[in-house]
Amino acid sequence: MSLGLQPAAARRRPSLTPMVDVVFLLLVFFMLAARMGAEVALPVSGGAGGTAEWSGPPRLIDIRPGTLALNGVETPLEGLAEALAPLVSEPSDPVVLRPREGAELQRVIEVIEALSAAGYSQPVLVE
Repeated sequence: MSLGLQPAAARRRPSLTPMVDVVFLLLVFFMLAARMGAEVALPVSGGAGGTAEWSGPPRLIDIRPGTLALNGVETPLEGLAEALAPLVSEPSDPVVLRPREGAELQRVIEVIEALSAAGYSQPVLVE
């Protein structure tokens, strides 16, 4: 004789797959959000201090989107040190860098690194 009761089903264990998915997504998010670059100290002095002594002809490098101009003459980054050489008497003479609107920060850093590699130790960054 049957009372209409069904046998008790075994309890299902909760699935851990959704929790593992969420943890994985959080891991990926924080890995992508973390800083991946190396910090570098750039030897730049600000133009407002007025501590650098100026001698010789002007040395103004305009950093524009896509181009560089030394005293108004377009100059490629590779030829910047050679074009700057006749304008300085010593490598410690200040060189003024003026980023224009739309110029990328990475481009400014590339110019500073190129000047540093050529031995120019006094880049001055102005607005």
